[in-house]
Amino acid sequence: MWTGAISFGLVTVPVKIVPATENHSVSFRQIHLEDGGRVRYQKRCSIDGEELSADEIGRAYEVDKDTVVPITDTELDSLPLPTARAIEIVSFVPAASIDPIRLGTGNYWLALADQVAAKAYVLLVRALERSEKVAVAKFAFRDRERLGLLRVKDGAILMHGLKWDDEVRDPAELAPAAAELSSQEIKGALALMETMTSDTIPDAVAVDHYTEALEELIHARAEHRIPALVGGEAPEPAGKVVDLMAALNASVEAARAGRGEPAGAATDATVHDLPKKRTAKKKTTATKKAAPRKATAKTAGSRKPRSA
Repeated sequence: MWTGAISFGLVTVPVKIVPATENHSVSFRQIHLEDGGRVRYQKRCSIDGEELSADEIGRAYEVDKDTVVPITDTELDSLPLPTARAIEIVSFVPAASIDPIRLGTGNYWLALADQVAAKAYVLLVRALERSEKVAVAKFAFRDRERLGLLRVKDGAILMHGLKWDDEVRDPAELAPAAAELSSQEIKGALALMETMTSDTIPDAVAVDHYTEALEELIHARAEHRIPALVGGEAPEPAGKVVDLMAALNASVEAARAGRGEPAGAATDATVHDLPKKRTAKKKTTATKKAAPRKATAKTAGSRKPRSA
Protein backbone atom coordinates (compact mmCIF):
# COMPACT_ATOMS: atom_id res chain seq x y z
CA MET A 1 0.00 0.00 0.00
CA TRP A 2 2.86 2.40 0.81
CA THR A 3 6.64 2.21 1.04
CA GLY A 4 8.80 4.72 2.86
CA ALA A 5 10.68 5.09 6.13
CA ILE A 6 10.11 5.89 9.78
CA SER A 7 12.09 9.01 10.70
CA PHE A 8 13.25 8.74 14.31
CA GLY A 9 15.57 11.71 14.90
CA LEU A 10 18.53 10.94 12.62
CA VAL A 11 17.58 7.26 12.48
CA THR A 12 15.55 6.02 9.51
CA VAL A 13 13.84 2.64 9.25
CA PRO A 14 12.58 1.55 5.80
CA VAL A 15 9.06 0.17 6.18
CA LYS A 16 6.00 -0.69 4.17
CA ILE A 17 2.37 -0.28 5.24
CA VAL A 18 0.28 -3.43 5.53
CA PRO A 19 -3.44 -3.31 6.46
CA ALA A 20 -3.92 -4.44 10.06
CA THR A 21 -7.56 -5.47 9.70
CA GLU A 22 -9.76 -7.26 7.18
CA ASN A 23 -13.33 -6.66 6.12
CA HIS A 24 -15.50 -9.77 6.06
CA SER A 25 -18.85 -8.05 5.69
CA VAL A 26 -21.23 -9.28 3.00
CA SER A 27 -21.74 -6.85 0.11
CA PHE A 28 -24.83 -6.67 -2.08
CA ARG A 29 -25.59 -5.59 -5.65
CA GLN A 30 -28.69 -3.70 -6.65
CA ILE A 31 -31.06 -5.51 -9.00
CA HIS A 32 -34.27 -4.85 -10.88
CA LEU A 33 -36.94 -6.60 -8.77
CA GLU A 34 -39.04 -7.47 -11.82
CA ASP A 35 -36.45 -9.50 -13.74
CA GLY A 36 -33.33 -9.69 -11.51
CA GLY A 37 -31.20 -7.64 -13.88
CA ARG A 38 -28.27 -5.76 -12.32
CA VAL A 39 -28.62 -2.00 -11.93
CA ARG A 40 -25.66 -0.17 -13.47
CA TYR A 41 -24.69 3.46 -13.09
CA GLN A 42 -23.45 5.68 -15.88
CA LYS A 43 -21.56 8.92 -15.38
CA ARG A 44 -23.08 11.66 -17.51
CA CYS A 45 -22.39 15.35 -17.88
CA SER A 46 -25.09 17.50 -16.29
CA ILE A 47 -24.87 20.01 -19.17
CA ASP A 48 -24.90 17.99 -22.41
CA GLY A 49 -26.03 14.65 -20.99
CA GLU A 50 -23.20 12.69 -22.65
CA GLU A 51 -21.84 9.54 -21.00
CA LEU A 52 -18.23 10.08 -19.92
CA SER A 53 -15.19 7.82 -19.77
CA ALA A 54 -12.66 7.93 -16.90
CA ASP A 55 -10.22 9.94 -19.05
CA GLU A 56 -12.82 12.69 -19.47
CA ILE A 57 -13.46 13.15 -15.74
CA GLY A 58 -11.42 15.52 -13.58
CA ARG A 59 -11.65 17.08 -10.12
CA ALA A 60 -13.12 20.34 -8.93
CA TYR A 61 -13.92 22.03 -5.64
CA GLU A 62 -17.49 23.28 -5.15
CA VAL A 63 -17.33 26.84 -3.81
CA ASP A 64 -21.13 27.11 -3.90
CA LYS A 65 -23.95 25.46 -5.84
CA ASP A 66 -23.22 27.62 -8.90
CA THR A 67 -19.42 27.70 -8.79
CA VAL A 68 -16.85 24.93 -9.06
CA VAL A 69 -13.09 25.44 -9.31
CA PRO A 70 -11.26 22.84 -11.46
CA ILE A 71 -8.10 21.40 -9.85
CA THR A 72 -5.68 19.39 -12.00
CA ASP A 73 -3.59 16.40 -10.90
CA THR A 74 -0.47 18.40 -11.80
CA GLU A 75 -1.47 21.15 -9.37
CA LEU A 76 -2.14 18.62 -6.63
CA ASP A 77 1.21 16.90 -7.21
CA SER A 78 3.01 20.25 -6.92
CA LEU A 79 1.66 20.98 -3.43
CA PRO A 80 4.29 20.76 -0.66
CA LEU A 81 4.09 17.36 1.01
CA PRO A 82 7.31 16.83 3.00
CA THR A 83 6.07 13.57 4.50
CA ALA A 84 5.33 11.95 1.12
CA ARG A 85 7.67 9.04 1.79
CA ALA A 86 8.33 9.42 5.49
CA ILE A 87 6.57 8.67 8.74
CA GLU A 88 8.08 11.50 10.76
CA ILE A 89 7.89 10.96 14.52
CA VAL A 90 7.30 14.38 16.08
CA SER A 91 6.65 13.46 19.72
CA PHE A 92 6.44 10.68 22.30
CA VAL A 93 3.47 10.87 24.64
CA PRO A 94 1.76 8.70 27.28
CA ALA A 95 -0.79 6.41 25.66
CA ALA A 96 -3.47 7.64 28.10
CA SER A 97 -3.09 11.18 26.73
CA ILE A 98 -4.60 10.15 23.38
CA ASP A 99 -8.39 10.29 23.47
CA PRO A 100 -9.81 7.20 21.68
CA ILE A 101 -12.22 9.48 19.82
CA ARG A 102 -9.27 10.54 17.65
CA LEU A 103 -8.70 6.98 16.44
CA GLY A 104 -10.47 5.43 13.50
CA THR A 105 -8.82 6.60 10.26
CA GLY A 106 -7.06 3.30 9.51
CA ASN A 107 -4.94 0.69 11.28
CA TYR A 108 -1.71 -0.47 9.66
CA TRP A 109 1.22 -2.73 10.43
CA LEU A 110 4.59 -1.15 9.67
CA ALA A 111 6.54 -4.08 8.23
CA LEU A 112 10.30 -3.91 7.81
CA ALA A 113 11.09 -3.27 4.14
CA ASP A 114 14.82 -4.03 4.31
CA GLN A 115 16.41 -6.56 6.67
CA VAL A 116 19.55 -4.40 6.77
CA ALA A 117 17.59 -2.02 9.03
CA ALA A 118 16.30 -4.74 11.37
CA LYS A 119 18.43 -3.44 14.24
CA ALA A 120 16.99 0.08 13.92
CA TYR A 121 13.44 -1.32 13.79
CA VAL A 122 13.98 -3.42 16.92
CA LEU A 123 15.61 -0.42 18.62
CA LEU A 124 12.43 1.63 18.16
CA VAL A 125 10.31 -1.30 19.36
CA ARG A 126 12.38 -1.72 22.52
CA ALA A 127 12.42 2.02 23.22
CA LEU A 128 8.63 2.24 22.96
CA GLU A 129 8.21 -0.82 25.20
CA ARG A 130 10.63 0.42 27.86
CA SER A 131 9.21 3.95 27.94
CA GLU A 132 5.57 2.75 27.95
CA LYS A 133 4.84 5.61 25.57
CA VAL A 134 3.46 5.91 22.06
CA ALA A 135 4.86 7.92 19.17
CA VAL A 136 2.91 10.65 17.37
CA ALA A 137 3.92 10.96 13.73
CA LYS A 138 3.01 12.80 10.55
CA PHE A 139 2.84 10.95 7.25
CA ALA A 140 1.36 11.30 3.78
CA PHE A 141 -0.94 8.58 2.50
CA ARG A 142 -3.27 8.65 -0.50
CA ASP A 143 -2.36 12.25 -1.35
CA ARG A 144 -3.15 13.59 2.11
CA GLU A 145 -1.00 14.47 5.07
CA ARG A 146 -2.19 12.61 8.13
CA LEU A 147 -1.49 12.24 11.83
CA GLY A 148 -0.68 8.81 13.26
CA LEU A 149 -0.02 6.99 16.52
CA LEU A 150 2.69 4.31 16.63
CA ARG A 151 2.64 1.60 19.29
CA VAL A 152 4.10 -1.87 19.76
CA LYS A 153 1.97 -5.01 19.57
CA ASP A 154 3.49 -8.50 19.69
CA GLY A 155 6.93 -7.20 18.75
CA ALA A 156 5.78 -5.27 15.68
CA ILE A 157 4.92 -1.60 15.16
CA LEU A 158 1.25 -0.81 14.68
CA MET A 159 0.15 2.58 13.37
CA HIS A 160 -3.31 4.03 14.00
CA GLY A 161 -4.54 6.96 11.97
CA LEU A 162 -5.50 9.96 14.13
CA LYS A 163 -8.01 12.69 13.42
CA TRP A 164 -6.84 16.30 13.41
CA ASP A 165 -7.95 18.62 16.21
CA ASP A 166 -10.72 20.31 14.23
CA GLU A 167 -12.16 16.97 13.08
CA VAL A 168 -13.35 16.15 16.60
CA ARG A 169 -16.67 17.77 17.44
CA ASP A 170 -17.20 19.54 20.75
CA PRO A 171 -19.76 17.54 22.78
CA ALA A 172 -20.52 20.39 25.22
CA GLU A 173 -24.04 20.88 23.85
CA LEU A 174 -24.73 17.13 23.87
CA ALA A 175 -23.93 16.42 27.52
CA PRO A 176 -27.04 15.55 29.56
CA ALA A 177 -28.30 17.81 32.30
CA ALA A 178 -27.11 17.15 35.85
CA ALA A 179 -28.93 14.30 37.62
CA GLU A 180 -29.00 13.45 41.31
CA LEU A 181 -27.72 9.94 42.07
CA SER A 182 -27.64 8.19 45.43
CA SER A 183 -24.58 6.33 46.68
CA GLN A 184 -26.60 3.10 46.53
CA GLU A 185 -27.35 3.61 42.84
CA ILE A 186 -23.66 4.21 42.11
CA LYS A 187 -22.69 1.12 44.12
CA GLY A 188 -25.33 -0.86 42.22
CA ALA A 189 -23.85 0.20 38.89
CA LEU A 190 -20.32 -0.70 40.09
CA ALA A 191 -21.56 -4.08 41.31
CA LEU A 192 -23.03 -4.73 37.87
CA MET A 193 -19.73 -3.73 36.25
CA GLU A 194 -17.83 -6.11 38.55
CA THR A 195 -20.18 -8.95 37.65
CA MET A 196 -19.70 -8.28 33.93
CA THR A 197 -15.90 -7.78 34.12
CA SER A 198 -13.55 -10.15 32.25
CA ASP A 199 -9.85 -10.11 31.40
CA THR A 200 -10.48 -10.02 27.64
CA ILE A 201 -13.43 -9.74 25.28
CA PRO A 202 -15.37 -13.01 25.80
CA ASP A 203 -15.31 -15.44 22.85
CA ALA A 204 -19.10 -15.55 22.80
CA VAL A 205 -19.21 -11.78 22.31
CA ALA A 206 -16.52 -11.63 19.61
CA VAL A 207 -18.69 -13.46 17.09
CA ASP A 208 -20.60 -11.68 14.33
CA HIS A 209 -23.86 -13.63 14.51
CA TYR A 210 -25.57 -11.30 12.03
CA THR A 211 -23.01 -12.02 9.27
CA GLU A 212 -23.23 -15.75 10.04
CA ALA A 213 -27.01 -15.63 9.70
CA LEU A 214 -26.75 -13.52 6.53
CA GLU A 215 -24.33 -15.98 4.90
CA GLU A 216 -26.61 -18.87 5.84
CA LEU A 217 -29.56 -17.02 4.30
CA ILE A 218 -27.63 -16.47 1.06
CA HIS A 219 -26.49 -20.13 0.85
CA ALA A 220 -30.00 -21.35 1.65
CA ARG A 221 -31.56 -19.17 -1.06
CA ALA A 222 -28.93 -20.35 -3.56
CA GLU A 223 -29.66 -23.99 -2.63
CA HIS A 224 -33.47 -23.48 -2.60
CA ARG A 225 -33.89 -24.53 1.04
CA ILE A 226 -35.14 -22.99 4.27
CA PRO A 227 -32.30 -21.22 6.15
CA ALA A 228 -31.27 -22.68 9.49
CA LEU A 229 -31.43 -20.47 12.56
CA VAL A 230 -27.96 -19.07 13.34
CA GLY A 231 -27.00 -17.28 16.56
CA GLY A 232 -30.20 -18.02 18.46
CA GLU A 233 -33.31 -15.93 18.77
CA ALA A 234 -33.13 -12.20 19.34
CA PRO A 235 -33.85 -11.17 22.95
CA GLU A 236 -37.18 -9.61 23.77
CA PRO A 237 -37.03 -5.81 23.92
CA ALA A 238 -36.72 -4.51 27.47
CA GLY A 239 -39.62 -2.62 28.99
CA LYS A 240 -39.48 0.93 30.26
CA VAL A 241 -37.21 1.31 33.30
CA VAL A 242 -39.21 2.74 36.17
CA ASP A 243 -37.04 1.93 39.21
CA LEU A 244 -33.30 2.39 38.48
CA MET A 245 -32.19 0.55 41.62
CA ALA A 246 -34.47 -2.40 40.90
CA ALA A 247 -33.19 -2.57 37.33
CA LEU A 248 -29.56 -2.58 38.55
CA ASN A 249 -30.23 -5.36 41.07
CA ALA A 250 -32.06 -7.44 38.47
CA SER A 251 -29.21 -6.93 36.00
CA VAL A 252 -26.63 -8.06 38.58
CA GLU A 253 -28.59 -11.24 39.31
CA ALA A 254 -29.03 -11.95 35.58
CA ALA A 255 -25.29 -11.46 34.96
CA ARG A 256 -24.44 -13.78 37.87
CA ALA A 257 -26.82 -16.42 36.55
CA GLY A 258 -25.22 -16.14 33.12
CA ARG A 259 -21.82 -16.83 34.66
CA GLY A 260 -23.09 -19.73 36.75
CA GLU A 261 -22.72 -17.91 40.08
CA PRO A 262 -25.21 -18.44 42.92
CA ALA A 263 -27.88 -15.80 43.37
CA GLY A 264 -27.10 -13.18 46.00
CA ALA A 265 -23.33 -13.82 45.95
CA ALA A 266 -21.29 -10.97 47.36
CA THR A 267 -19.66 -8.67 44.85
CA ASP A 268 -16.78 -6.44 45.87
CA ALA A 269 -17.09 -2.99 44.36
CA THR A 270 -15.10 0.03 45.36
CA VAL A 271 -16.46 3.56 45.02
CA HIS A 272 -13.92 6.26 44.26
CA ASP A 273 -14.39 10.00 44.32
CA LEU A 274 -14.55 11.63 40.92
CA PRO A 275 -11.22 13.19 39.88
CA LYS A 276 -11.03 16.93 40.01
CA LYS A 277 -11.34 18.67 36.67
CA ARG A 278 -7.95 19.59 35.36
CA THR A 279 -7.23 22.92 33.86
CA ALA A 280 -6.39 22.96 30.16
CA LYS A 281 -2.71 22.52 29.45
CA LYS A 282 -0.81 24.31 26.78
CA LYS A 283 -0.58 22.40 23.53
CA THR A 284 2.55 20.34 23.00
CA THR A 285 5.12 21.05 20.38
CA ALA A 286 3.69 18.21 18.29
CA THR A 287 0.27 19.82 18.29
CA LYS A 288 1.70 23.20 17.39
CA LYS A 289 3.53 21.67 14.48
CA ALA A 290 0.39 19.98 13.20
CA ALA A 291 -1.77 23.11 13.46
CA PRO A 292 -0.21 25.17 10.63
CA ARG A 293 -0.49 22.21 8.25
CA LYS A 294 -4.11 21.75 9.19
CA ALA A 295 -4.94 25.44 8.76
CA THR A 296 -3.51 25.61 5.23
CA ALA A 297 -5.52 22.55 4.25
CA LYS A 298 -8.66 24.66 4.32
CA THR A 299 -7.37 26.78 1.45
CA ALA A 300 -4.61 25.24 -0.60
CA GLY A 301 -2.77 23.18 2.01
CA SER A 302 -1.44 19.73 2.11
CA ARG A 303 -4.79 17.97 2.35
CA LYS A 304 -6.96 17.92 -0.75
CA PRO A 305 -10.49 19.32 -0.79
CA ARG A 306 -13.14 16.77 -1.55
CA SER A 307 -13.93 16.13 -5.17
CA ALA A 308 -17.18 17.58 -6.40
